[in-house]
Amino acid sequence: MRTKLILASGSPRRKEILEGIGVNFRVLVAGTDESCTIPEPAAYAEELARRKGQAIWSMVKQRLKEGIDDTDAVILSADTVVATDHEILGKPRDREDAIRMIRSLSGDTHVVVTGIGLTVGGVTYTAHCDTVVSVSEIPEEEILRYVDSGEPMDKAGGYGIQGSFSRWIEGINGCYFNVVGLPVHTLNRLFFECTGEYLG
Repeated sequence: MRTKLILASGSPRRKEILEGIGVNFRVLVAGTDESCTIPEPAAYAEELARRKGQAIWSMVKQRLKEGIDDTDAVILSADTVVATDHEILGKPRDREDAIRMIRSLSGDTHVVVTGIGLTVGGVTYTAHCDTVVSVSEIPEEEILRYVDSGEPMDKAGGYGIQGSFSRWIEGINGCYFNVVGLPVHTLNRLFFECTGEYLG
């Protein structure tokens, strides 16, 4: 890969996806304000991806003063949300919030939306991907057991499709990698539009 890539995320799942398709990258993470009142899930996810990319761009400019020049790198940022008919679900705040989220997903269909951003020369270009996920009815005792495992707490909507919650997922319509947190096909297309190169 000729273009340097910085991943603006500490997510082990996003790192694993990039490593799995043979992409070379470095990780930089900056604190970002993730409070957002945008009601539309795709715009919400893209806005948070944009903020994360801009936070790393600010860090890159600051590092210039230390003699570290990454201004020619592409910054990849992403944000994943789960959208039900009634609300946008990010990461659970606490145990009770996680229980509430899993209850709302049980026996229903929801949409997972990942917004991705590529920041090139200080400008962030965004796109998003939607995947429809169907979840079977989950008994209350199983909801509590799952939440008490600690698995939901760092995941949008309180679950990861690649973890133990997978036993309740009846099916998906769309990109599997999007549900994990990084839609590879959407990213590859946006990367080509921004750089003239494909990932890898």
